[in-house]
Amino acid sequence: MALCSLRRHRLPLPLLLAVLFAASRGDPSDDDYKYNPSICKLQPYACGKVNISYPFYLSNETADVLGNSNSSCGYPGLAIDCVDDKYPTMQLGSSSSDTGYYSYNVTGINYNYNSFTISLVDPDVLDDQSSCPWVDHNVTVSPTLWLSSEYTVGYLLFFANCSVATVPGQPTIQPIACASDGGVDDYSFVIPSEVPYQNLSQDCKQVTQVPVLQNASLQMNSQWSTNGYRNVLKQGFQLELNLSRRPEECTKCETSSGRCAYSSGGEFEACLCTDGRAHGQECTNRDGHPMGYKMYIIASTLSLLLLCLLIPALFLARKYGLLCIKRKEEPMIKSFLQKNGNLHTKRYTYAEVKRMTMSFSEKLGQGGFGDVYRGSLSDGGQVAVKMLKDPKGDGEEFMNEVSSISRTSHVNVVMLIGFCLEGSKRALIYEYMPNGSLERYAFNSNMNNQNSLGWEKLFDIAIGIARGLEYLHRGCNTRIVHFDIKPHNILLDHDFCPKISDFGLAKLCPNKESAISIAGARGTIGYIAPEVFSKQFGTVSSKSDVYSYGMMVLEMVGARDKNMNADSESSSQYFPQWIYEHLDDYCISASEVNSETTELVRKMIVVGLWCIQAIPTDRPTMTKVVEMLEGSTSNLELPPKVIQI
Repeated sequence: MALCSLRRHRLPLPLLLAVLFAASRGDPSDDDYKYNPSICKLQPYACGKVNISYPFYLSNETADVLGNSNSSCGYPGLAIDCVDDKYPTMQLGSSSSDTGYYSYNVTGINYNYNSFTISLVDPDVLDDQSSCPWVDHNVTVSPTLWLSSEYTVGYLLFFANCSVATVPGQPTIQPIACASDGGVDDYSFVIPSEVPYQNLSQDCKQVTQVPVLQNASLQMNSQWSTNGYRNVLKQGFQLELNLSRRPEECTKCETSSGRCAYSSGGEFEACLCTDGRAHGQECTNRDGHPMGYKMYIIASTLSLLLLCLLIPALFLARKYGLLCIKRKEEPMIKSFLQKNGNLHTKRYTYAEVKRMTMSFSEKLGQGGFGDVYRGSLSDGGQVAVKMLKDPKGDGEEFMNEVSSISRTSHVNVVMLIGFCLEGSKRALIYEYMPNGSLERYAFNSNMNNQNSLGWEKLFDIAIGIARGLEYLHRGCNTRIVHFDIKPHNILLDHDFCPKISDFGLAKLCPNKESAISIAGARGTIGYIAPEVFSKQFGTVSSKSDVYSYGMMVLEMVGARDKNMNADSESSSQYFPQWIYEHLDDYCISASEVNSETTELVRKMIVVGLWCIQAIPTDRPTMTKVVEMLEGSTSNLELPPKVIQI
């Protein structure tokens, strides 16, 4: 048994006891301030047949609750609109997706402790009384900060205008009698995503994915009647509230009968109490003490007695060096460092991270996996420090990720300078990118001349990202599939050279493996490859990154064009389909009749259209993408079709 000595930490014993006693007591007082309790309804509010209560809240309960318009009366993203005091609705989706946000009718909320669920139905389905109900808008329910669909949601797939009369491999599935365009392609199908349909999507002009109850989609027979899928659609679907994401401050607040107020970015701000005051962590009683204060006094007294009994033991431990203070993860970290003796990435302590960020004083950005802060190294070098939220497990997965990414070395992949793994504190320290993310320049709706990038620079960025992905897929020791390629995760250095960042969803796999096993969908709505959320489209592989890259490039093309009118045909049509049909005219208008620029724009569009093919095997590899971008447009052919997923 290894022994360690307290001589390494020469704290005077009285000071040590004072520290331990202070830790046992906690701090019962929190700074508090007034808030407007009339804004947040303390009692359940009935909207139609649905009771709306914390942590859900009415959408108009967000204005100035804590003196700023960004505070909410419940968990972020759980706002409900009550139309005419009768019809509760909730918005799902993303501002970065093709469809944006879409409103769903709320049919019920289950408030059972530790099992909150909300039931939603598409309003178009409820209003549709036709003999053939049809959904023409695509909705993928991706995991959010609070709502999860992993165990509650299944999907129906609507195939429109198909050229075949049966599903390949499923001859018993017959087309439904829905109206079509009257041409040759006049078959339509509605089938669960669990039913193998192989390449049916190639034989249909449009594929729409609709969320339904998971059990309902699994129980349907292979013979789909009109009444069968109409009933499934009208049942809607459920989302589950993930309470494990609550921060410790919110748990304390709710335990003391308070309500947690959050910022729009999902950060805990204050504990709203019934006395009209907002406390730091928990509500207090009339005496000014936290709820359960008597128990706190008893616990503090017992703690003091216990410390008195431990005094002889502490003296003996200090005298003979028998006390060993050892963190539970130290054996694992020691093993990790031994296996990675040649690791060039430096490990920092949490105290060092706080010093380099000046106690996290300058935030650069935030996301679902953590906040990013600006920092400075001892040599003056600038860094970006990402503090990870909600760490799970014993750190093994985190360290494996650090080990693999630290060995990457490419001009288009952000450099990992160091990491911190100290208990629950986990941080990644990257090189600082002074020009921020690609989203800031190419996707800002309020773009001005300073933030606008020309076609040549956008093309250079597109080809740089392609080279970085090619390296991750083929060039480094362990093949890496990123799974979250989007403008927000593309950083730009001082020369606007793009660098792929944020490997929080990345999957590491041996070079020889092509298929990848993942648990649940991962990525950002609008950029997720179809096979990631439904295995019937094909096998998850590096081609999933290719799809995300293609969607991003097409979005870059659409966002760059200042001449696109919000009332134009392109604004109401699936943009890849629209640009597929108007390629030549668009290239000429976008490039202002400059032949060189026209060629660059055409390359980006054609490559993007190839990358977003529904079937993974129809997409090029990133090596082929680089060749297409670097080659001549005369050798580029359009894909046979573009299918809306």
